[in-house]
Amino acid sequence: MDTSYSSSSKLVLYSFWQSSCAWRVRFALNLKGLAYEYKAVDLYKGEQFSPEFESLNPLHFVPVLVDGDLILSDSFAILLYLEDKYPQRALLPVDIKQKAFNLQVASIVASSIQPLHLLGRLKSIEEKVGPAEQRLLLQIHMKKGFVALEKLLRECSGRYAIGDEICLSVDTTKGFYMQADVFLAPQISAAAARFNIDMSEFPTLSKVHEAYKVLPAFQASLPQQQPDAVV
Repeated sequence: MDTSYSSSSKLVLYSFWQSSCAWRVRFALNLKGLAYEYKAVDLYKGEQFSPEFESLNPLHFVPVLVDGDLILSDSFAILLYLEDKYPQRALLPVDIKQKAFNLQVASIVASSIQPLHLLGRLKSIEEKVGPAEQRLLLQIHMKKGFVALEKLLRECSGRYAIGDEICLSVDTTKGFYMQADVFLAPQISAAAARFNIDMSEFPTLSKVHEAYKVLPAFQASLPQQQPDAVV
């Protein structure tokens, strides 16, 4: 793992192919059309605990984004930073109500669902209750978050979480925006593929997830498309 960086303007993303937090940043970078250098951090081998990576993120989590002399190590902070510095193809609208709704959806994923399947937490739960009980507990608590998201999106979703089109314009007063989708897409994928959650119980979430699958930006962000993927 090479953790060297320079003060150049090239974006560098430290990522692990199976991390849903890193996935949401990859998806956002692709939607915005931003080129970046991918640097793999193998969480299974413990590379996140190396002194080199700890200098980037003392919490030992991915993703980490390096932009010149700036180092950011939280996906939510990274995405808000990208919105401010690179406003092309905005993920957040100017309208304060739509913006708040996008952030609410994103926060439910980031705060109430994704932390349940942090690698360290999964190992700790399995050691205490065993793999079968671990899977059951995880499914129960993840579904609580999905129930809330399903109710929130039922009335406002179109093809995507909010509306029917992606905003591909630098004019941030028009179109629909995908901050909510950037968080939802990896989480729904992980729930179905890694944790065997029956997404047919959540028809609205399943509908928008099908729409993501045809987007080139989403396809390029898939775990199996990353250079460190093990498939």
